[in-house]
Amino acid sequence: MSQPLAYRMRPTSIEMIVGQEHLVGKEKIIWRMVEAKRLSSMILYGPPGIGKTSIASAIAGSTKYAFRMLNAATDSKKDLQIVAEEAKMSGTVILLLDEVHRLDKPKQDFLLPHLENGRIILIGATTENPYISIHPAIRSRSQIFELQPLSEEQIKSALERAIKDKEKGLGNLKLTVENQALTHFARATNGDLRSALNALELAAESTTKDSEGNTTITMSIAEECLQRKVLTHDKDGDAHYDVISAFQKSIRGSDVHAALHYMARLVEAGELQVICRRLMVIAYEDIGLANPAGAARAVTSVQSAEKLGFPEARIPLATAVIELALSPKSNSAISAIDQALSDVRNGKSGFVPNHLKDSHYKGAKELNRGVTYKYPHAYPDGWVEQQYLPDNLKNATYYEPNASSKFEQALAKQYEKFN
Repeated sequence: MSQPLAYRMRPTSIEMIVGQEHLVGKEKIIWRMVEAKRLSSMILYGPPGIGKTSIASAIAGSTKYAFRMLNAATDSKKDLQIVAEEAKMSGTVILLLDEVHRLDKPKQDFLLPHLENGRIILIGATTENPYISIHPAIRSRSQIFELQPLSEEQIKSALERAIKDKEKGLGNLKLTVENQALTHFARATNGDLRSALNALELAAESTTKDSEGNTTITMSIAEECLQRKVLTHDKDGDAHYDVISAFQKSIRGSDVHAALHYMARLVEAGELQVICRRLMVIAYEDIGLANPAGAARAVTSVQSAEKLGFPEARIPLATAVIELALSPKSNSAISAIDQALSDVRNGKSGFVPNHLKDSHYKGAKELNRGVTYKYPHAYPDGWVEQQYLPDNLKNATYYEPNASSKFEQALAKQYEKFN
């Protein structure tokens, strides 16, 4: 079976790399490493299909060092030993280690001395945030480079190169790709060049030729071969948490359109529980006392969504997102409890005043427990002045009413009455 198009089209020099100009463009860091022949271990971090393996392959091609590929999750310590032996014989080996965040301790311990002496130049590839997922011992010996998703134009350029290339690509076929289809390959793969090349190859090989041996790829063929890969979404990956973060920040920032966009991405990825949990957090963290009824309605929408399931769940969820995004905002509740928690965690607790202590046991009176407590319901308006906080915190304030919230202004009047 022939190698996939995406594999055949991998660059053999850094000049051939598509995108990532901030790393491989002239005068940029990886370009300088190759130019000076002063390579160091690195970790390439970014979504799938945007060139991590291609950069490693191009570095090896540009420097003429031996190039080996292993997977940290599936290849064994013995496989690493083989690479180390080769490095001992040849001087230097560039090792592309995919899923480098899955490197276990025995493999890591074996690899570290070889990174130290420079015999193995590690190029680790990962879709997960290396500052969170990669062991510090590996991280400290590597430079970390974040790759960016490829633009539509960059993917188009790579596809056109593959269509014309007679040696490695599809240039020996009588292939015509309609412009609309080419755009769809570039756009619907969401910056993933590997997926775009694979879909193009499938379309080229599975489409019936005409009587003259010509193959024409139309928009409908492109859609069928792509199966509408609109979203790159890894539930354990960094991008997943970026979308959740953007979702909450868009609601907090009152941008209803952005909030619906990020919700749509989560819906498309099937993340019902993530959306529901995040909306409940937002309702009380960001809207809170500025619109208590809206927060309560958000909870009702979440409960409805959980009972309905997808696809219908999107309707009550969208209702909640729209109201929360356009609602007045207040973070006074979370600010208040966090300030109180800060005091407690910093040892500012003090003793419960005697008049508030439990007095429902024999001998409490002799211990002066609850003796001077004033029962508020026995006083006009159900309120009487007395100390509730410990002595060392008796003047502490935590809750500050939000001046822009009508509901909280009503609370502020009560606050003034009681203080």
